[in-house]
Amino acid sequence: MKIAVIIPARYASTRLPGKPLLRETGKYLIQHVYERALLARSVDDVLVATDDPRILEAVHSFGGRAVMTRADHTSGTDRVAEAASHLDADLLINLQGDEPMIDPDSLDFVADLLIRHREADMATLAVPIQSEEQWRDPNCVKVVVGDCGQALYFSRAPIPYVRDGRPDFARQPFRFFQHIGLYAYRRAFLMQFAALPPSPLEELEKLEQLRVLALGRRIQVGVVRHHAFGVDTPEDYRRFVIAYRASQTGRTAA
Repeated sequence: MKIAVIIPARYASTRLPGKPLLRETGKYLIQHVYERALLARSVDDVLVATDDPRILEAVHSFGGRAVMTRADHTSGTDRVAEAASHLDADLLINLQGDEPMIDPDSLDFVADLLIRHREADMATLAVPIQSEEQWRDPNCVKVVVGDCGQALYFSRAPIPYVRDGRPDFARQPFRFFQHIGLYAYRRAFLMQFAALPPSPLEELEKLEQLRVLALGRRIQVGVVRHHAFGVDTPEDYRRFVIAYRASQTGRTAA
């Protein structure tokens, strides 16, 4: 199977406008994401899908591949679907443009889930929740996973709810998971999914993966033990810059 990573990147961002072009590290933020994707062993192609010529120019300046997409897309998935329509690929991975520390193994893992689970239309990842505060945080999207690894539901609410007692986040097998917004799709399903209107559940929770479940389609979930933070705010970016410089200093010393 041919596997392509598509990185949707918008210039407009409520909390951090123009973040794909931030470059305190000497590299654009979008360049860090692009280069991490190139390290995945199973990936055949990496492409940035953007709505802004400044991002297009930046990607071309470091030798990356990028395409312009429509400016009226309401989600990154719609942007990925438009870009994917011009690619020859069997599986498409949607990697957010604000994940400069993504583990390349995660890209291989999410693609492999679709290769191994032929009945699944889509795959994604999750990480065990570590605390009750995280479990109750509406900004932490939770996923309930069935015994066969399929997603049963996604929510901003604390799920699964513990009726008796308190949740035990150390108990194994784990039952409390934070969803990681990394997706792999079969090409035909992605095109179908992007053409459909939002479902009522999706509109309530503001989680587009609920559209998939509302259709009765299957999302395979893989569990990883750790996931690097994304860049949503100026504070996140400063934290990334510090971590990146520390990693470069360590590499130089070695």
